[in-house]
Amino acid sequence: MFEKSTWIRLPRNVVVGHDVLGQAREVVVDTHLTGPPLVVTSPTPKDVAADRIVAQFADAGEDAQLVVVEEATFDAVEDVLEAARELDAGYLVGVGGGKPIDIAKMASDHLNVGFVSVPTAASHDGIVSGRGSVPEGDSRHSVAAAPPVAVVADTGVIADAPWELTTAGCADIISNYTAVKDWRLAKRLQNVSYSEYAGALSQMTAEMLVDNAGSIKPELEESAWVVVKALVSSGVAMSIAGSSRPASGSEHLISHQLDRIAPGKALHGHQVGVGSILAEYLHSGEQGEWRAVRDALAALDAPTTAEELGVTDEELLEAMTSAHEIRDRYTILGSGISEDAAREAATTTGVV
Repeated sequence: MFEKSTWIRLPRNVVVGHDVLGQAREVVVDTHLTGPPLVVTSPTPKDVAADRIVAQFADAGEDAQLVVVEEATFDAVEDVLEAARELDAGYLVGVGGGKPIDIAKMASDHLNVGFVSVPTAASHDGIVSGRGSVPEGDSRHSVAAAPPVAVVADTGVIADAPWELTTAGCADIISNYTAVKDWRLAKRLQNVSYSEYAGALSQMTAEMLVDNAGSIKPELEESAWVVVKALVSSGVAMSIAGSSRPASGSEHLISHQLDRIAPGKALHGHQVGVGSILAEYLHSGEQGEWRAVRDALAALDAPTTAEELGVTDEELLEAMTSAHEIRDRYTILGSGISEDAAREAATTTGVV
């Protein structure tokens, strides 16, 4: 008897495009979320978008309140939880980049209330995914949470964000290329559950950015449109899979280890982009497609070397040889690679 089942949680509304920030309350009303909203943001996104969203609710006679977070920490999550309880918030709205969106996502999941994502930068696929990431000491914790009920991504606002944030988002998507290869490898060697649909969607999204990297330009709203749609697709792939596997493999393990070894030196997306060059070489060798990954990143002005990341060669090599220790997730790194193998991969690809 067939007894397999799954529960896929996807955003109900995804609104992307020019000047859609003005439709934020309308989008929320359409989701049938009720109760006063707590808007979670950080200093710059507050001025860019959050104040405008609060004003929309105020104009409709609704008591929206706003909390500003400075850093992504578990203490900040507790502060948001306290503010939400005092307001008796019906749902939370995360407005900004990674920090406020991840914090609002985790807080709403803890409270079992709805969450609305309003990104002001396309810096990573967390704007749609069901995971939040919070640094603590010399490590970073990835925490499961419910994906947003709705996403409102204004391409005009995102196009005005710092270009390096957009390139980080692009690199995060491109890294799906090797994440899917790691997932398939784990299926073959460890019998890990694999979703053909999620894997195909994630790979297609990465290939789309690799093929079109040269057409993505700063301050171009059409480019913001392409990147946001790719980030949404990546988040949906993770929801279908029920895990971060479609978008997180050995390249993410290398990045997480860099966070420990050389914290604060580079953006997450840029680190996983460089990690993807190395992972592709480890998968396919000299004749593999690592050059296509590297060239796409270079076309986007994203880092392709340790020096461009701001880390030393030795820090990157250490991350490569110890990344397998980060979590129990089988990748091309297996139970660890030797320093000689890491150095060969890094020097052949020009990363070091």
